[in-house]
Amino acid sequence: MNTFPDLSPSAPRRGPRTAVKALVAVTAVAAVAVGGAWGAGLGPFAGESGPDPEAVAEARAFLADWAAGRLPAAAARTTRPDRAEEVLSSFTSGLDIDRPVLTAGRPVEDEESGGHAVTVPYTARMPVTGLGTWTYGAELPLRERDGEWKVDWRLSLVHPRLSGTEKFRLEREEAEPVRALDRAGRALSADAHPSLGPVLAQLARGRDGGGPRGAVLLVDRATGDVRRTEAAFGGPARRDDGPLRTTLDARWQSAAEQALRKAGGKNAALVALRVADGQVLAVANSPADGFDRAVSGTYAPGSTWKIVTSGALLLKGAVAPDDVVDCPRYLTVGKRFQNVETSAHPGATFRTAFTESCNTAFIGLRDRLGDGELGEVAKKYFGVGQTWHVGVPSYDGSVPEPRDATEKAASMIGQGRVQANPLIMASVTATAVSGRFHQPSLVATGTEDTTVTEPLPPRVVSRLRSLLRATVTEGTARVLAPLGGEVGGKTGTAEVSEEQENNGWMVAHRGGVAVACVVEEGVTGGGSAGPVVYGVLSGAPRS
Repeated sequence: MNTFPDLSPSAPRRGPRTAVKALVAVTAVAAVAVGGAWGAGLGPFAGESGPDPEAVAEARAFLADWAAGRLPAAAARTTRPDRAEEVLSSFTSGLDIDRPVLTAGRPVEDEESGGHAVTVPYTARMPVTGLGTWTYGAELPLRERDGEWKVDWRLSLVHPRLSGTEKFRLEREEAEPVRALDRAGRALSADAHPSLGPVLAQLARGRDGGGPRGAVLLVDRATGDVRRTEAAFGGPARRDDGPLRTTLDARWQSAAEQALRKAGGKNAALVALRVADGQVLAVANSPADGFDRAVSGTYAPGSTWKIVTSGALLLKGAVAPDDVVDCPRYLTVGKRFQNVETSAHPGATFRTAFTESCNTAFIGLRDRLGDGELGEVAKKYFGVGQTWHVGVPSYDGSVPEPRDATEKAASMIGQGRVQANPLIMASVTATAVSGRFHQPSLVATGTEDTTVTEPLPPRVVSRLRSLLRATVTEGTARVLAPLGGEVGGKTGTAEVSEEQENNGWMVAHRGGVAVACVVEEGVTGGGSAGPVVYGVLSGAPRS
């Protein structure tokens, strides 16, 4: 609950009036505002009886400063700067208002004032954080004294009902925790599975339809009694439609949360989903009660993206697994790119370049793809960059066309402006080994699918599966080798900035499940994300 502070009305202001109108423009801001008044018929052709353009300019400048958060500047334009700054600050912060939109209307001159008083009506659109926009109308009174126009301060100019006896209070209605079941009917809760806290809250809001609920109330300052509801947000309270059936598996969820402990306390995220249909089995984040990195995060995927790059190259026959490619320590394309630990593999095949994650080899193949081809393949075959309806808000990836040769080189290895998250990379892995994209889903029924993709040709799928398997048996994903069955994987190391260590990535598939993990500042994929992925695949049920 937020309460607007107890603010008494300002005392009336008295003082001599001047009979002389200022004839010079006050500032560049005023000139812009006068232009708006001119457009309303208030310019030099409006006659001597029209409002003084400087008054209109001052009103517009006040609204502009308030809207931009320049509260000391807005207050300085009033007759009570100290009082005005206090009230404006309390009003916007106390009611969780972010970036108001304030639009001036047609000014009206007080004829009895002899041209020394003007009223400027305005429309206020107040975005209440997390709820919606509160819209109302109010008026700015302006007076000219000693040749200078000022906003004549009073509480009612902020809102017509704000007074010495009444104030506003923001109340938020906490959503009832959704009752959720996993795919086998087992109960899910944030107590049992801490990582599901944010996810279950998102599922609850999605089921509400109207989103979060709350209200701005007008209350008596002395008693706190509610006088009226000024604005209400959200739809009607949710009906009890029974538990929400999800695609999650409580056993996989437990294994995922246990495995994330191997991230050493670093920020990390993991998603596991079924290859056959994209149904999500586990979503885990560290910290558990923070941002949902797994589904909504935006990361450079690093070398795990080479799955998509390889798919694009194999689709057009631009390379074959046994083709010899150049893999030097460094390659300069506008900037110097290098391999992890500046390794080199003379005479390497494309297969070796994939399994050892040779950056320079992939960059060296950049001219075999058109500038926009990588993004087109990502969207057409892997669904990346299309709009996904997962059941909760999600980030669905971005592969923009590179702006120059350096950016194209970076995109070949999952850097530059390529963005993804564990949900996307688990889906990419599932698509690579099955040949068909399936929109990921967290709820059993009711999600819309507007994606349009095409299946990968069987020959491409076969080669991608072989490359992923070889990366486990003889490449950088050897940490997964002790696992039984046909396990495939790919590591990734993604640069963040000069001030931060690299993020570590790993993707894998085993027994019809695809997994993706990112560990922020994990340095290397095999060293940081590898143990996490091994942990979830070894700890989760096989059936």
